[in-house]
Amino acid sequence: MEEHILDKEEFSWIPFYKEFADRLLKYRDDRQTLLKLLDEAFEESNMNNPFAKSEQTFEDTDPFSVFATFNRGISDENRIRLAESIGKRIGVTTAVPTQFTGIPKLNNMGSMFFRFEKTETEKDINNQWNLFEDALSYADQNNEENHDDFIESYEKVRKIPYVKWKMTIGLFWIRPYFYLNLDANNRRYLNKDEFSFIKQITTLQDVPTGKEYIELIQKLQNYFEQDNIPYNNFPEFSQHTWVESISTLEVDDHDYTTMNNINDQNKRKYWIYTPGKSSSMWDEFYNEGIMGLRRGEMGDLTQYASKEEMKQQMKQLYGDEYTYINVAHAAWQFVNEIQPGDIIFAKKGLSIIIGYGVVESEYIFDADKEIYKHVRKVDWKKKGEWSHPGRAVAKSLTEITPYTEYVEKLKRIFLADNNEEDEEVLDELDELEETYEEFTSQNFLNQVFMDRPEYERLVKILKMKKNLILQGAPGVGKTFAAKRLAYSIMNEQDSSRVKMIQFHQSYSYEDFMMGYRPVEDGFKLEEGPFYEFCKKAEKDSEREYFFIIDEINRGNLSQIFGELLMLLENDKRGHELQLIYSNEMFSIPKNVYVIGMMNTADRSLAMIDYALRRRFAFFHMKPGFNSEGFQQVIRKANNPKFNKLITQIQRLNEVITEDETLGEGFEIGHSYVCFNDVVTDEDLSVVIEYELLPLLEEYWFDELEKYNEWSQKFYGVLND
Repeated sequence: MEEHILDKEEFSWIPFYKEFADRLLKYRDDRQTLLKLLDEAFEESNMNNPFAKSEQTFEDTDPFSVFATFNRGISDENRIRLAESIGKRIGVTTAVPTQFTGIPKLNNMGSMFFRFEKTETEKDINNQWNLFEDALSYADQNNEENHDDFIESYEKVRKIPYVKWKMTIGLFWIRPYFYLNLDANNRRYLNKDEFSFIKQITTLQDVPTGKEYIELIQKLQNYFEQDNIPYNNFPEFSQHTWVESISTLEVDDHDYTTMNNINDQNKRKYWIYTPGKSSSMWDEFYNEGIMGLRRGEMGDLTQYASKEEMKQQMKQLYGDEYTYINVAHAAWQFVNEIQPGDIIFAKKGLSIIIGYGVVESEYIFDADKEIYKHVRKVDWKKKGEWSHPGRAVAKSLTEITPYTEYVEKLKRIFLADNNEEDEEVLDELDELEETYEEFTSQNFLNQVFMDRPEYERLVKILKMKKNLILQGAPGVGKTFAAKRLAYSIMNEQDSSRVKMIQFHQSYSYEDFMMGYRPVEDGFKLEEGPFYEFCKKAEKDSEREYFFIIDEINRGNLSQIFGELLMLLENDKRGHELQLIYSNEMFSIPKNVYVIGMMNTADRSLAMIDYALRRRFAFFHMKPGFNSEGFQQVIRKANNPKFNKLITQIQRLNEVITEDETLGEGFEIGHSYVCFNDVVTDEDLSVVIEYELLPLLEEYWFDELEKYNEWSQKFYGVLND
């Protein structure tokens, strides 16, 4: 079976992984030496050592965590460099793989197989070394004695709450032909009807027992013997499920809307939900293992082709005095957007969380139910009452996936007691390694309408300075460009590593960093978005994080940043200062980039103060009418009047630039006239009347003749 794929380049990683496991076993009883070798390897690779916590290096490790160092969410370049550096130190002679297609990797935040602070850590690590050794022996010798030893060791590790499914991933790494990886991709794939025989062994709702795991392996190996399936062993199977999970992401670079929609369909989503009016159905839904919506008179919701159809039907059924916008939106999401595997947080009112669960089924219309006929099966994991962080949304169903810090706070509610069951909850929520759509420099150029030399200069400035302000006239797409600049540097649309906020006149250090907030019995020190973002980036130091501040010059910058002003500087990154509200020493990590946006046409703002000007690089964004990307917009518009309007706007910008009271900072940007399809005369009329002329009225409020002149020119475009 091995010879079947060894000649395929995409599986060239297997010999290296097998020898790495063999060599690593020799350090079972010499872990201090192993830790020193790892420290040297990380230093040589110029990467942070995950076996160190703050300034204190941990004094033990398990073999699977060593494997995880180069099988987590870091770039392939770093994986190769680190695998090679560790490998040569432990005596591996096989060539390091150059690609890692289909190899399961772990989330950076949960890649360790032990916990620093746990009292049981030493026993857990010893149990994992026992499993590691017994797993190698069983895979290589496959006799009854090895079988029993493996199951005994497997059961001990299976009971470690924060390891869970990662154990099967680790076993796959060390002997990929023998052990089945049960990561999220494989588990989803094994739920297909063609694998119905698996349900006789396990439902895969929890990590299988040792006996179940061995039986599952044997059943699948027999299944692989068939001639009409695209995989014949576990490495091929793992690669196949990985490819299938991302295959629907292959879309046209220019179709950004489609790209976002497809990407959303392939990511785990998070929702906050009220189970019935005033949460009155919670006990019933929890016991039945479902979530439900009212409006049974609507019938099967899959019959409606759009939210608009749902709204019209609701008006007919319930009266037309309401818009039904929110109700129809919730119904549409319930049937079309929630997916199996999504996480549901249940709430009561606006201040209490009452549980969470994992969606298990597609939408079901249950005509036999009395009221809540629209149903999805949910594996409710926890039930109780916890304080919601702040005020919850009032709607019955809301997707909260984009609000990453909010999601993290909700997850950590269940760690309040810090017991093993709660750790298991958090680990399950974090177990899925998200797959993000690739985002290249060409994607940026297609969407932002900037020439390549200008883009490359922008990237160079940001990487060199680490702090950048995009400034420019209204409509040049500063906010739009900031996110896509981050994505292009990350080379993927990973929104979890991008945070955006907006400054305003009353924004303060307490809002930004940390400060005291009133609670029922006094005041509580609350952490702000920048503090939380830096702490998150600190734990994931091999990847870039981007903090974006819109309207950065609207706030009192010295007051907002406080003692952080010094830490912002590139050469001060990683240096620590004591925070004014706590005894904690804090630093801004080297992998955090700060991007601010300034509207140069805002007359009401004072100049940005010198302290910030010295710490930020400033990049002026100009209208992109002449860029290749915008020329595609013109071609797609297919309207000669649109071309004439663009010509008039460009002439107007020349006038604005020469105007002593305005200047180039007041030019009209391309985003006012960005369309994604054929442009009608009505579209042009709306842009002129509601976008362009109000702007000119503000510019020339005391020069009516200029305003009238350009008003006539714009309307003249429509009359040609």
